[in-house]
Amino acid sequence: MLGIIMAGGQGSRLRPITDVRPKPMVEVLGRPVIDFVKDSMVQGGVDNLIVTTGYRGDMLAAHVEQWNMDGRTARINQEATPMGTAGSVRLLLDEITETVIIGSGDSVASFDVAALLEAHKRSGAKATMALWEVEDPSPFGIVGLSTTNEGDVDGALREGYIRRFKEKPTPEEAFSNVINAGLYILEPEVMALVPEGEKYDFSKDLFPRLLEMGWPMYAQAINGVWFDVGSPSELIRAQNVLIERKNELAFPIPEGARIEHGSFIDPTAHVHEDATVENSVIAQHAVVGANSVLKHCVLMNGSTVEDDVHLEYGILSPGAIVSSNVSTSNVILGDNERLENV
Repeated sequence: MLGIIMAGGQGSRLRPITDVRPKPMVEVLGRPVIDFVKDSMVQGGVDNLIVTTGYRGDMLAAHVEQWNMDGRTARINQEATPMGTAGSVRLLLDEITETVIIGSGDSVASFDVAALLEAHKRSGAKATMALWEVEDPSPFGIVGLSTTNEGDVDGALREGYIRRFKEKPTPEEAFSNVINAGLYILEPEVMALVPEGEKYDFSKDLFPRLLEMGWPMYAQAINGVWFDVGSPSELIRAQNVLIERKNELAFPIPEGARIEHGSFIDPTAHVHEDATVENSVIAQHAVVGANSVLKHCVLMNGSTVEDDVHLEYGILSPGAIVSSNVSTSNVILGDNERLENV
C-alpha cells in the first residue's frame, strides 16, 4: 500500500532550529517528527512510502533513504515550486492507482491507520479524515459530522459523514469541537480532481469541492495524542506529554533510555550526578554539567549545558552550548550556537 507524507513545511515559528532543517526533521524525544507518522503508516500496512519535500529536501532525502528496509521502499519527491498540500501530492498522480494514505510530516499523533482504513471501507467514502477533539476550536478548522451522507450536523459526534467545514470559528459559530488532524485516506479519483500545475490545498480547496459535488466523505476522531509542533512551547509540551503517557502510547522509547523526574534521558547522553533535570529531554550524546539545573528544556543531539547553569524552557539545537554560570529562561539556540555568560 502507498503512503504519502507531506513534508514541505519550513517551520518559521521554530527558527533558529529550522534555519538548517525542515520542520519535519525537528527532534521529538530524539527522533525526527516525521518518523512518528511514518511509524503509524507502517503499522497500518504501508510498504511504499513517498515523501513530498520542498524546503531543505536534501536533509529529508538522506533520512528517508534509511527507511528502505524490511521489504519497504521509500523515496522523496522534490517540489520545484510550492504547490500546496494537494498540489504536491497531485505530482504523484500516476502512482496513485488504488486507495492511498496521505499524512502531514510535521505533527506527532497516535494514528490508528488500520482503524481508519476499516472505517473508510465500511462507509463507502471517497475520502476519510482523521480528527482530533479540542476544548477550544477557535484557532483551527472544525468539521461537522452527521450519521448519514445527507443528514444534519450533530456536534456531539466523533465519527460520521462530513457535512460542513468552518475555519477558525467564533464561539457562536462553532458547531463542533473536532478538527482536521492531517491524515487522509483517499481514492484515486479524488486526487484526479486536483488541477494540474496549480497551487491547491486539501482543506481549503479539495475537501470543500468534494462537499459541493456530494461525494461521500467520512471522518473518525483519534484517541491518544495529537500535536502540531509548530512553536517552541508546543515542542516542549509535546515531549512532556509523551513522557508522562509513555505506558499507554505506542511510540517507541530507545532501549536503555531513562525516564526520571518527568524527563527522558537517552542512554548515550551524559548527565552529571550533581545536576538536576526535571521535565526535560536529553537526547543522544547531549551533556549536562555539574550543579546545573534544567526544567522544561530540550537538549537535542550533541548539545551541551556546562557547569552551574540554571535554564528553564530552553531548546538547544544539535551542537549548541550553554556556557558555565548562565542563568536564563525561554531561550532557543540554533545549531552549534553558544550562549555565553555576560
